[in-house]
Amino acid sequence: MENHTEIAYAYKCAAFPYSEYNQEMVSGNLKVTRLAGALGAEVKGMPLADVDAAQVDIVKSLLLEHQVLFFPDQFLGVDAHVNLGRYFGILESHPNLNNPYTEHPEIFELAASHGGVADEWHSDISFQANPSIMSILNMIKCPDVGGDTLWSSTYAAYEGLSAPMKDLLDGLTALHDAAPHCKPDITAIHPVVRIHPETNRKAIFVNEHFTRRIVELSHQESRLLLEYLIGWIASPRFTVRYHWQQGAIAIWDNRCTQHYVLSDFDEERIIQRVTVMGDNPRPAGPPRWEPFTRTEVTGATSRFDQQLNKHLGREVNTLASNKK
Repeated sequence: MENHTEIAYAYKCAAFPYSEYNQEMVSGNLKVTRLAGALGAEVKGMPLADVDAAQVDIVKSLLLEHQVLFFPDQFLGVDAHVNLGRYFGILESHPNLNNPYTEHPEIFELAASHGGVADEWHSDISFQANPSIMSILNMIKCPDVGGDTLWSSTYAAYEGLSAPMKDLLDGLTALHDAAPHCKPDITAIHPVVRIHPETNRKAIFVNEHFTRRIVELSHQESRLLLEYLIGWIASPRFTVRYHWQQGAIAIWDNRCTQHYVLSDFDEERIIQRVTVMGDNPRPAGPPRWEPFTRTEVTGATSRFDQQLNKHLGREVNTLASNKK
């Protein structure tokens, strides 16, 4: 199937039983255009402000196939945005950050003028024990030029690795934290490779923004491996880039994608997001090694192990024990 090919979908599945009405709606009105080889599709012909359960099932099927979907010219208000999100699960606002303008318990808002440019690769809220399942973003205001967002398929990134690297990663876990939100004590450990609960495909689950440490490796080994994986995930062949227009909606699956905002603009950029929470990352396999423990006498470099030791509840003598 070539990129940029317009595809009419008529899904037959348990969640979306075939009917004459659904066939007409899909083949007659719904136009889906692939945007890149690895992931991403633009969807036209489905007003999201008044979707019903059958249409939501179509969106769910499309999302499982394309990982990130774009719906131009939607112009959803806050209530319509929240109502759409509730079809997919439990919504939460951001656990650590306040909205600059809009007060709503289920809306998260970022404004570039308030530092809200997510210019590191990440999946949303991975620092929590039960992170985000998916996100729905409403582009409220965007610059005429710049401010595009890139998404990467962590399925494709995993599948592009060599067999020995896959074997290593399948047995590792990683520590995530909320340090970018000035809360480094909020931590969680997740598998480095997870299995998607609906597709059963494997995906890499470490990211530049929130992942601090491979649990089973020394800090030097961890740093090298994380740098490699972060760069690998950002490889252009795994990505799609979307140029925003005001009123567009993006829906993405945080279980198999990461995203990155290009900070290449001077105008205001405001987004509102609803975040579907309650994920439970399932590992590709059980950890094959114990968490890293120093075998030499602890010294100044033991500070690199402090966060991991604290998360694991381990007490280790370090220079911190001598602080005034």
